[in-house]
Amino acid sequence: MDANRLPKEFEKLPAQEVLRWAIEGFQGRIALANSFGAEDVVLTDMAVRIDPNIKIFTLDTGRLPQETYEVWERLEEKYQIKIAPYFPDTEDVEAMIRKYGPNLFYQSIKLRKLCCQVRKLEPLKRALSGLEAWICGLRREQSVTRSRIRKIEVDRIHGGKLKINPLADWSMEQVWDYIRNNNVPYNSLHDKGYPSIGCAPCTRPIRPGEDIRAGRWWWESPENRECGLHCRIEAPQTAKFR
Repeated sequence: MDANRLPKEFEKLPAQEVLRWAIEGFQGRIALANSFGAEDVVLTDMAVRIDPNIKIFTLDTGRLPQETYEVWERLEEKYQIKIAPYFPDTEDVEAMIRKYGPNLFYQSIKLRKLCCQVRKLEPLKRALSGLEAWICGLRREQSVTRSRIRKIEVDRIHGGKLKINPLADWSMEQVWDYIRNNNVPYNSLHDKGYPSIGCAPCTRPIRPGEDIRAGRWWWESPENRECGLHCRIEAPQTAKFR
């Protein structure tokens, strides 16, 4: 699919209309990726209103904070849904830790990306198998690496599937207005200074004046702060350390 042929008018549509177009147009062949951040709980609320049976999945890396599991349970209870977990391959994790140790991500960018490859990217491949589109909570103001995203994109990284970013043009204020106005369950770490939440050892609260994703992989420069789900990464293949 040619990205230049995607309808430009989608950029002007409200998030709910973009989401409805995607869910109804790709019914049964689309899923929402939920990492339980503020944007993803908003999309969960919106998506379930459109289709109570929408597929929702999460990547459980094995290093998530307890607060993330708590909001996972609250979302399932409130909306009467089941969020499908995708875990990393046990043998790959064991081999990686045997060779590099449990905290390899602090040693170098290369090893941090390897950890993301094993714990996130490989499970994502399985989660996206058989789908034609997936929905993400990306917003342009989140970071320099996301400033040019569009509401509908062709995801070259994952085989040319469509990536739907309904909240691309939303502000943080809009996200939290929606959560409060609709009584959406959210991760309690947001109340403790965590605007962006990932794995526990790779996330910290931000300081006054910092970028909202400054707490993710804070020991790296901003242009490197992606796990690879939304950009190309260079990491050794798992076969190289088995």
